[in-house]
Amino acid sequence: MTSENRQAPAAMLLAAGFGKRMRPLTDRLPKPLIPVLGKPLIEYTLERLAAAGIQRVVINLAYRGDQIRDHLGNGNRWGIQIQYSEENEPLETAGGITRALPLLGDGPFLVVNGDVWCDFDFKHWLENPLPEACPGRLLMVPNPPHNPEGDFGIDGGREDDTERGLLSGTAKPRFTYAGISWLRPEILTTYPHARDCYGLGEVFTHNEDLMQAEVYRGDWCDVGTPERLSKLEERLRSDV
Repeated sequence: MTSENRQAPAAMLLAAGFGKRMRPLTDRLPKPLIPVLGKPLIEYTLERLAAAGIQRVVINLAYRGDQIRDHLGNGNRWGIQIQYSEENEPLETAGGITRALPLLGDGPFLVVNGDVWCDFDFKHWLENPLPEACPGRLLMVPNPPHNPEGDFGIDGGREDDTERGLLSGTAKPRFTYAGISWLRPEILTTYPHARDCYGLGEVFTHNEDLMQAEVYRGDWCDVGTPERLSKLEERLRSDV
């Protein structure tokens, strides 16, 4: 067994953004603490990570970060260890993860956007490790109304498999990045255009044809506006 396999799995939750599109809700709360049916959005993700066996979670903090720290504490409620990576100003997704790498360890780690609600079972990935030469894996979803053109295609290598394979900027159809990925640290430490503040999108584009991608057709929502939040709550109420 490799040291990578022995290492306790870790996850990074991206929670440093301003949440400007969620105003006025984010005038008093950071977006990850906005309640969905009475429970802060970020708690749904923590519960799923803990259920999958994740033991360590790193959360980056900037806008109203003290509120997140005060609410979540050290993670004991979920049986996990939470550590925090402080940012004076939000460093965007790639910049924030790069700053947190010393806390995440040397092995692959999960990344989940703090404004995503999804019922994806992380065990599916933990039980299917990344191939040695693969820098990461992206979860993709069918294109929502706010992103009709999608982000990437998937080169499945077979005409009858367009939903699992290698990330592609040219393959059709295109899908939307779900805000959930599994990354090796090297995808950031070897990126030639790294800087203090930059996004994951350009890193993914740089690694097209190397990264794995798969489509998830379960329940997913990018809770980016009050309208999407309302629709998510309506959907979840109907499932109760």
